[in-house]
Amino acid sequence: MEEEVYEPVIGLEVHCELKTITKLWCGCKNEFGVEPNTNICPVCLGLPGSLPVLNEQAVKFAAMIGLALNCEVKPSIFHRKNYFYPDMPKDFQISQYDQPINVNGFLKLDKNVTIGVVRAHMEEDTGKTTHIGSSGRIHESSGASIDYNRAGVPLVEIVSAPEIKSAEEAKKYVSELRAILVATNTTDGKMEEGSMRVDANVSVRKIGSIEFGTRTEIKNLNSLRSLVRAIDYEISRQINVIKNGEKVKQETRHWNEDASTTVPLRSKEEADDYRYFPEPDLVEVDLGNDIVRQLKQSLPVMPLERRQRIIELLKNPNEDSAFIVVDLDLDGLLLEVVKQGADAELALKRFSNEFAGYVEEVKALQPERLVELLNLEQTGQLSATQAKAVFAEMLTTKSSPSQISTGLGFGGLEDSELSELLKGIISNCPNEWNRFKDGDGKVQQFFIGQVMKATKGQANGKVVLSLLEAMKNS
Repeated sequence: MEEEVYEPVIGLEVHCELKTITKLWCGCKNEFGVEPNTNICPVCLGLPGSLPVLNEQAVKFAAMIGLALNCEVKPSIFHRKNYFYPDMPKDFQISQYDQPINVNGFLKLDKNVTIGVVRAHMEEDTGKTTHIGSSGRIHESSGASIDYNRAGVPLVEIVSAPEIKSAEEAKKYVSELRAILVATNTTDGKMEEGSMRVDANVSVRKIGSIEFGTRTEIKNLNSLRSLVRAIDYEISRQINVIKNGEKVKQETRHWNEDASTTVPLRSKEEADDYRYFPEPDLVEVDLGNDIVRQLKQSLPVMPLERRQRIIELLKNPNEDSAFIVVDLDLDGLLLEVVKQGADAELALKRFSNEFAGYVEEVKALQPERLVELLNLEQTGQLSATQAKAVFAEMLTTKSSPSQISTGLGFGGLEDSELSELLKGIISNCPNEWNRFKDGDGKVQQFFIGQVMKATKGQANGKVVLSLLEAMKNS
């Protein structure tokens, strides 16, 4: 009997904190890393008699996120979502339920893959609970401390359609989403600080089936590495449960990084459990067509299009390098450098590697100086090692790359000098030369290394390889 094969169905809920100056309902500062319980007031603590006042900038930021994700921006209302956890000082959360601000969007991962965005709604963040104990988990703790500074911070929750097909695709979705959010300047996207968190809804079904399996939700994944590992583990776990003749339980689970497993937290709540009802202290939110139009016009070019502009310049596209350059906001400078005559392939290589460690310093350099440096390397007047040394000096001096190169004692060697040097190396290494002539490509690095050693790194590897090929064919 042929073994049944299963496929995963994954949907993600991404929570991002907005970069407003103050919280969603009050004038308390929206600030990370300050002394616990200092940015609080009666409103964000839900004390009797306090009333929420909606932050206008938060609404505009939420709409900008929706527009960047190709959503319809709609009139919306807030609801009370009732549940009783210590990190919710009001014992309810003000969120959007059946009339969210953004609906029916999509996110393009590349030319061929598009993931639907069901909704991107507004809500307030909760406080932060820290369990006292070695594991940081409630079941091994001796107590808990609560910081309400985060309570009331504005959030947008972005809910994908259940169209993600693997853990790696989930990682790509979150990476692309983060890049879009940061580009809109509505959030900083710092997963390590908790300003962007991911919940993963995972189920499996037989390949060919159109019915969804029972899903579990993995809460608060705060790194891409954890996201991939947790989803892969949960897929495997659910398949094993089914193969053992058992049923997958609908529940919320926690990812234990140390044990590399998901563990049950609680049974999965449904809408009825939260007893949603319209927030009586807030009215409908409607930005109006004119404001929505202005917000759409204010959006920057999105990262996918910016990367495509780089890739179109290349003979051998490198999407990972293009992603790095756009993520660092160096793509505008890169395009200008290429426009002024630098080789596109070499420019992308340097911008995504050596230059990436000095983003602000590189942005301060005149494009003409970078063009000169890259051309010196491209033409063989500087080796890659020498070019890196010249670049390091460019960060602290206004001298031209050529002047720095001369000052460091660098200078391209004449082909005749390199030829004579190579002849001597070849005569001393006949076995390696015979292997090279027989087509052993690995041994070419041996000869390049010998030349570099003899010239103290002043030779250009491309020129050396060209001379080797010419000698082999003569």
